[in-house]
Amino acid sequence: MKILFYRNVKKNFFHTIFIIVILFFHNCGYAEDTRSITEPVIPKICKTLIADDNKDYTTEINNAVISCAKQHKVISLMPSNNGDTHFYSGPIIIPSFGGILINKKVILSAINDPVLYDKGHQTCGVLDDIGKGCNPFIILKGENSGLYGEGYIDGQGGIILKNKKYTWWQLATEAKISHKKQNNPHLININSGHNIIIYKLHLINSPNFHIVSYQTNGLTIWGIKINTPADARNTDGIDPSSSQNITIAHSNISTGDDNIAIKAGNNGESKHITIINNNFGYGHGMSIGSETNSGVNDILVKNLTLQNTTNGLRIKSDITRGGVVTNIHYENICIFNVKNPVVLDTSYKDNIKNKEKNEEKNIPQFKNIFFKNIKVLTPGTLKFNGLDEENMIEIFVNNFHIKNGSSWIKNNVIIHGNIDNIINNDICTLY
Repeated sequence: MKILFYRNVKKNFFHTIFIIVILFFHNCGYAEDTRSITEPVIPKICKTLIADDNKDYTTEINNAVISCAKQHKVISLMPSNNGDTHFYSGPIIIPSFGGILINKKVILSAINDPVLYDKGHQTCGVLDDIGKGCNPFIILKGENSGLYGEGYIDGQGGIILKNKKYTWWQLATEAKISHKKQNNPHLININSGHNIIIYKLHLINSPNFHIVSYQTNGLTIWGIKINTPADARNTDGIDPSSSQNITIAHSNISTGDDNIAIKAGNNGESKHITIINNNFGYGHGMSIGSETNSGVNDILVKNLTLQNTTNGLRIKSDITRGGVVTNIHYENICIFNVKNPVVLDTSYKDNIKNKEKNEEKNIPQFKNIFFKNIKVLTPGTLKFNGLDEENMIEIFVNNFHIKNGSSWIKNNVIIHGNIDNIINNDICTLY
């Protein structure tokens, strides 16, 4: 009995020390973007183009961008003296040290012809079982390239497509009904980029995801506004995928899917990401997943207001795409009129057939998830759904308050700290 007693004392002692150490590091610092980030500066301009509402600018923009990139300068898009504001273009590729400054009132619009974005298999603009038949409207490549200005990039998701009878968004809706995949272009892709900047722009009406970074090390998104209708399917705001050293700051995002979704599929982990001083309108919330099989770690989400989103703070995965999600910090979060304020779900869209087929399962593990200074101002459902007793969700809470009338779903979760109903200030701060 004495041996058993001392074993239990020893076990509890070290468990307590572990929690103290974790909370100490939580309060002292974060493993966020490892770069030192300040507000971006617009590079020097080497060429100015003037808007013409009736012209196709695809070739002229691409040629000018390539020419100016050799001088480490950007091109500038300006409205005309007679009131023209549009630059219509097909796909644009921005190489290292290149960029586009889109000035106030200017609208850079994606020409609504699926043929322009097709990857060569004549599938862009139709349904199939894959959904990867389109190139994006804009690709940022290499290092030190960017998009700048207070103008607009318009994906024209709600405009009837050339030689079709439907829009990009209608195609996405039909895909859901028919259990197919839509072939719609992303608005902006960053491919294997380094120190890329997207600054102050308005992104509207994307046919699909707005910004996706693939295997990128160094991305600053600062002061942008994303505004695409709430019913435009699969129009994620910003999706860092298998990327690191990313800062998303001072931005407002309203869209038809995840406002932000951090993903880590088969091409590498996502880590060292700072999301600070942002506001979310409608959308599906601040998400991690559902692809987490390569791992997601060292994420800071700070000073965020979510109003009218479907979900608030969400980590989603399942055994077909799960991995380790750890060292995630949420701090100074205000949630208002949100159906599901917090969702940590290891059984997101589980596919029973895939479970049976896959001998090697990708087990989702959510560990060291920290919540500090969280206010949920309206009743909603909080869901903590761990996989099983061997793969428990572990969270640490400090100053976490929820509105009376909220409901809970708790399975296989360890919660360190208390969540209460004491709310002294029922107003969200806008950042």
